[in-house]
Amino acid sequence: MAHQLNTLFQVALIVAFCAISACGMGSVNGPVTVSAGTSTGSVSTVNGSVTVEDGARVTHAMTVNGAVTLGSKVTADSVKTVNGAVRLGENTTVHNDVLTVNGAIDLQRGVDVGGGLINVNGRIRLLGARVGGTITTVNGDIEVGRGSHVVGGITVKRPEENWSKNLPRIVIGPEAVVEGPMVFERPVKLYVSETARVGQIEGASPETFTGDAPAG
Repeated sequence: MAHQLNTLFQVALIVAFCAISACGMGSVNGPVTVSAGTSTGSVSTVNGSVTVEDGARVTHAMTVNGAVTLGSKVTADSVKTVNGAVRLGENTTVHNDVLTVNGAIDLQRGVDVGGGLINVNGRIRLLGARVGGTITTVNGDIEVGRGSHVVGGITVKRPEENWSKNLPRIVIGPEAVVEGPMVFERPVKLYVSETARVGQIEGASPETFTGDAPAG
């Protein structure tokens, strides 16, 4: 499954990048920055980071090798990278999916993602954020922090290769809500706050904790 996801993501990004480049937008090597408060179409690069400053509006923010960082109160349709982290600042809105193959995904307070969060390797963390779709990973830890809301549930896929002995650590924090099912196709360590609300759990037995975080 990890190999299939990796290939799918890379093909999708390359095709999308080629389409953007054909329209005369984007870069090949080097970082791309969208200035604060401005509005533009798709922004992309192959080797370099993409930064969208506070209050800006873009359609797609995308790179192949590099991080994607959206500041506070940014609006975007989607965010994608292959090798790099994704960080969404406070009160930012992404209408569709946030996707990376190898990299962390970090959502700050007030972020609203209409689609899902998807990666293969890297921690996924929500700090008071909302995700309308499903959080999907293969080898990554997941933290659904205090007051966060995941509508579509959580899925941890079984890897087809490169099996890691380190179990993914899944934490559902205080006052967090996971409406959809949590499905674990591989062993994980699952911790659920006593004040959290979760739906059906398949493939793991949760350990309940009190306070801000589990002791383990």
